Amino acid sequence: MAAAAVPLVLPAEPAARSTGTWGMGLLIATEASLFGYLLFSYFYVGALARGAWPPSGPPSLRLALPNTFVLLLSSATMYWAESGIRRGRTGRLRLGLLATLVLGAAFLTVQGIEYRTNPVRPTTNAYGSLFFTVTGFHGAHVAVGLLMILVVVVRALLGHLRAGRHEAVTNVSWYWHFVDVVWLVVFTSLYLVPRVG
Repeated sequence: MAAAAVPLVLPAEPAARSTGTWGMGLLIATEASLFGYLLFSYFYVGALARGAWPPSGPPSLRLALPNTFVLLLSSATMYWAESGIRRGRTGRLRLGLLATLVLGAAFLTVQGIEYRTNPVRPTTNAYGSLFFTVTGFHGAHVAVGLLMILVVVVRALLGHLRAGRHEAVTNVSWYWHFVDVVWLVVFTSLYLVPRVG
């Protein structure tokens, strides 16, 4: 007599890391490589340039420095929002996400003003091309991050997020903190390093 088949029992708990988390981790690794290539290009061309680099002197800190603090503050509000939902505080999540949206939009607005007042244009020389490419790619990443945050805000308002079910917030938080860290590297490389050399 054949033994009865044992039914397959699937685990009720999700895996330690979901595909969304792995996907965000791989996206961040890919984008970190992209910025590494861009910054390598900037320093490589600068090393080969004849004369001063940047040719017209370091970019102004008048807008970039306070704008850096705005972006760093947005990382703090994102952390505050995420830590809130981990404790089941959906009101804190919504408030933190909205504050992050406002700060991120303010960063892009100030960057746009800096672009308009910058005497160097993307077509001026190799430096101008690289400056606008590196900072522009970063600005595009901030814009994508804002869209991600907006989606999470809508989900929060619809009641989709709660303690124990907040992976979307965590993934977007990773991306936003990554964007902020990248800006610190970009700011140091393009704005501060030329003042040291």
